[in-house]
Amino acid sequence: MFLARQEKDVNHHCSSPHSARMRTHRLLLRAFATFAMVLGMAAAGSATVAADVVMDTVPVGNGPIGIAVAPDGKRAYVANNEDDSVSVIDTGTNVVVDTVTVRDAPEGVAISPDGSFVYVANALDETVSVIDTGTNVVVDTVTVGDTPQAVAISPDGSFIYVANALDDSVSVVDTGTNMVVDTVTVGDTPEGVAISPGGSFAYVTNNFDDSVSVIDTGTNMVVDTVMVGNGPQAVAITPTGTRAYITNTVDNSVSVIDTGTNMVVGTVTVGDDPRGVAITPNGKRTYATNFGDGTVSVVDTGPNVVVDTVPVGNDPLGVAITPTGNRAYVANLGDGTASVIAIDQ
Repeated sequence: MFLARQEKDVNHHCSSPHSARMRTHRLLLRAFATFAMVLGMAAAGSATVAADVVMDTVPVGNGPIGIAVAPDGKRAYVANNEDDSVSVIDTGTNVVVDTVTVRDAPEGVAISPDGSFVYVANALDETVSVIDTGTNVVVDTVTVGDTPQAVAISPDGSFIYVANALDDSVSVVDTGTNMVVDTVTVGDTPEGVAISPGGSFAYVTNNFDDSVSVIDTGTNMVVDTVMVGNGPQAVAITPTGTRAYITNTVDNSVSVIDTGTNMVVGTVTVGDDPRGVAITPNGKRTYATNFGDGTVSVVDTGPNVVVDTVPVGNDPLGVAITPTGNRAYVANLGDGTASVIAIDQ
């Protein structure tokens, strides 16, 4: 998520380095927001349960970026970009129970539908590590394109799609053989990928040309290109497959695409520099991490409006939601933690 930007064009769609003054200012804002939230909860009385609050903070590795929760909800896997590892969190206790060494600069994470394998995109190694979840050991390494940043798996588990930021492509990997079987040219600097629930289409965010490429997974051809906001990064698709939500890092918004027409039907203003995005299993809420202000915006997908803002750790990036929809896990790059949000259902 950072590596492609720094290497390809440091002045395009990039945030300037955080100065001490900016960080201090941001921390003060966060502290004030948290204090105000606590006061509001107290004033509401003990009978009121606060919606969407951080219930736990889990120390993980250095520079956590990507995160995914297993289909059974028992484990969360966090890619630690700066120490080339994956932290395995027991979601029952919110304690790291294992650490798996992968390749250089891991970012994106995806888990097979049966929970047997974790796929980790290693941005500086041009590979994907395949972890056996039974042993938490890397059992294979797949060479893909230049600077792989995001990975998504088909609903039947047969293929993974890997967004390669620096060669503007998506690698298609057969999970039976762990071999690349196709390479799809997309837009400029692809950074996010998601596959529709039916498995027919892959949506790829192109960060440098403000678009989303739509790939027909039957032919592995781009069949549509949708213009979205400025600096699109992550994408998530609703459980019904009717909407795709895209974070736009530069204009602080989330674009909503109608997947039937591949047209933008809504734009939601969120926090500063939104990066990761995830949708609850019932499709009612979208969670967008705001890297610039250390929060998560909660979007009601009915009217597409922000209904809550949750302070989390420093520089939040990846976000994943448990299968039951009662917890969201957020990877905080700046402080090496994962925030656990209790979702009010």
